[in-house]
Amino acid sequence: MAETAEDTALRLGDGGASDARLFAALDARELLDRGAGRPRLSPDVGRCTVPGMVSTAGEYPDAQFFDAPDGARLAYREVGEGRPVVLLHGVTADAESWFAAGAGAGAGLAPALAARGHRVIMPDFRGHGSSAKPQDVESYPQDVLTLDALALVDHLELDDYAVGGYSLGARIAVRMLVRGAAPRRVVVGGQGLREVLGTGGGAGNALRRALAGAGTFEPGTREARTEQYLRSRGMDPVALLHVLDSIVDTPQELVAPLRTPMLVVVGTDDERLASARELIELLPTARLTEVPGNHGTAAVAPELTQAFVDFLTAPQA
Repeated sequence: MAETAEDTALRLGDGGASDARLFAALDARELLDRGAGRPRLSPDVGRCTVPGMVSTAGEYPDAQFFDAPDGARLAYREVGEGRPVVLLHGVTADAESWFAAGAGAGAGLAPALAARGHRVIMPDFRGHGSSAKPQDVESYPQDVLTLDALALVDHLELDDYAVGGYSLGARIAVRMLVRGAAPRRVVVGGQGLREVLGTGGGAGNALRRALAGAGTFEPGTREARTEQYLRSRGMDPVALLHVLDSIVDTPQELVAPLRTPMLVVVGTDDERLASARELIELLPTARLTEVPGNHGTAAVAPELTQAFVDFLTAPQA
């Protein structure tokens, strides 16, 4: 029986880390067939071959690797040349998500930015994609995803760069600012003040249940479908649960002083819209752009791509 969009939304929850319902408009069969909107790579040329998804990126870039401060081997990919932009994906996603767009939407965000003269850098978070997925809890200290992102900036010696993230990636982008990163601009996609503070919604309960009980659920149950979805994406349940447990909240007194120019972009049907408005009310250098869709469909909306591109490529004030 095909899963409804509502079931998918509930199933994915908030990842315990402010990522949520990344592809809520797709039913379970589509999620499995499309890999939740990730470009599938041709074994011959590495081009996006997802039915209903498009990419004009040409060949998908090979993974490059660097060592995090604790020695974990982390992956990132690059496309294009010019002023750097670091893109941070959502939970259970990876760098491939930046090459996906809805049918008829044109290029995904990474090739669109590359076409406008940017060097686009896309890490796979620890526990995701081609990055290391250690099993021990000691490899996932508090805020480790932020520490990894900062380490990548140092590794690449970036000093004039921007950061953009969607959902969990947006939350990590804010954490980078709080911990002293100095990008020239930041895009916060699909998140708001409550998510940054850690007070928004019942984050991640369904996802956590599926991870904690992996292999024990009756076939056909929501938890079993969640587990199947995660395994279809190559996710490691132990590693992902550690990732969720590593994510930290940011108190408002650390958010309020931020003055980096910021674009907050969110779907008009995303339940986080009110929270996003609260964030821009708090930050005088932030502005809000609303795009069509909910938290899932807005992620691949052409309007979201355009909002990212326009903000990140506009002349510096």
